[in-house]
Amino acid sequence: MITKTENSSFRDPSGFIFYRDGICYRQINPTYKEHYEYFLESGLYEKLSNEGFLIPHETVDANHLPFPNGYRTIRPEPIPFVSYPYEWCFTQFKNAALVTLAILKRALGHDMILKDANAYNIQFYQGQPILIDTLSFEKYQEGEPWTAYKQFCENFLGPLALMSYKDIRLGRILREYIDGIPLDLVSSLLPKRTYLNFHLATHIHLHTRYQKNYAEKATLVSSTKTMGRKSLLGLIYSLESTIEKMHWRPRKSEWTNYYSESSHVPKFLEEKIKLVTNYLDFLKPDTVWDLGANTGVFSRIASDRGISTISMDTDPGCVEINYLQTLEKREKNLLPLWIDLNNPSPSIGWENKERMSLQERGPAGTILALAMIHHLAISNNVPLAKIAKLFGNTCESLIIEFVPNSDSMVQKLLASREDIFQNYTQKEFEKAFLEFFNIVKSEKIGDSERILYLMKKESHV
Repeated sequence: MITKTENSSFRDPSGFIFYRDGICYRQINPTYKEHYEYFLESGLYEKLSNEGFLIPHETVDANHLPFPNGYRTIRPEPIPFVSYPYEWCFTQFKNAALVTLAILKRALGHDMILKDANAYNIQFYQGQPILIDTLSFEKYQEGEPWTAYKQFCENFLGPLALMSYKDIRLGRILREYIDGIPLDLVSSLLPKRTYLNFHLATHIHLHTRYQKNYAEKATLVSSTKTMGRKSLLGLIYSLESTIEKMHWRPRKSEWTNYYSESSHVPKFLEEKIKLVTNYLDFLKPDTVWDLGANTGVFSRIASDRGISTISMDTDPGCVEINYLQTLEKREKNLLPLWIDLNNPSPSIGWENKERMSLQERGPAGTILALAMIHHLAISNNVPLAKIAKLFGNTCESLIIEFVPNSDSMVQKLLASREDIFQNYTQKEFEKAFLEFFNIVKSEKIGDSERILYLMKKESHV
């Protein structure tokens, strides 16, 4: 049996994640025994798991303890795909923050408290944000302040404020600050008008000043400061109110309205949907990554068939619209993410292993690459051979659309630049991809010059 520990769970002395033969387990250490048993006896675990706030788990027989000195091993329900906060759209982030506070309130009702407020502890499962760290709770001591308050502000409130009041793209700063955006940086970037917002002024600007003024006395201050249950609940409601009032609306762009307003779309969209549907029914993959998914039109062909589908796009507005649709339709198999294929999420954190790159979280069963090959090759100067290699290392099968030079969208890209891509031809495209895949099918899309390919690795043909 092959056993390996999870690179991201080494910081918690209460326990850690490990994998045995590909199955995820969590070991609970003796130091957490008292808190864990109270967690179960108080009814908090049952309440949170029944309400969909905490990932359910089952206890594993004691003989399955692969590491010494363990107290107990549990097996949580598997998460189909692990995403990170810097890949979320605004409303995903907002809902993750509100779920964290909802969990905290329920914990207090059972005389427990969240000992941390790490955004990475929230994942999206069956369409909803859910806490995956079973060991995040400890007994509540009357009068003690919420020690994770600062962490919540850096992980949730600060990023949301920057995205809402300044620029949505500032959410990407979380790739640099893996433990949350420092509050002094948040405060300096926010517009001056946020000082007039009582809650933002309190939780960010004054919080920053307090940290600065008492930096050398932080231990003394935190150890002597008390906060009653009523005051703690007031703090939670203040944070909730602040976050609920935050909004971000995507600006109208060429891409957010691509399928509804582009003049060329009606001519081949129906045929394209038909072809993609037929290809997916032929492949029957377990997982699909839709790259350049826009608002998820084609992603839903897969997710509606019960296929776990990751719907990625570089435009945060498209991802936002996509996610709002998943909420409206209560979709459980579709996860929209804000990912730029030209600069995908890297491996970051301790030893560059704490958070996985996008590719490390693969491979996908099938990749959908529709209406994007020309953007990669022409707009971003990526050679066809490199594109083929990336897909070859990331999936077992591929549904990809080749858009020729003569296409109106390619001509639009070339309108302001010289056509220097002499090898951007159907022949060279096929040559590049045949290094990694076999071409199973290729069909013209309606009356257009675009061609839709179905490709598979040789071992999967």
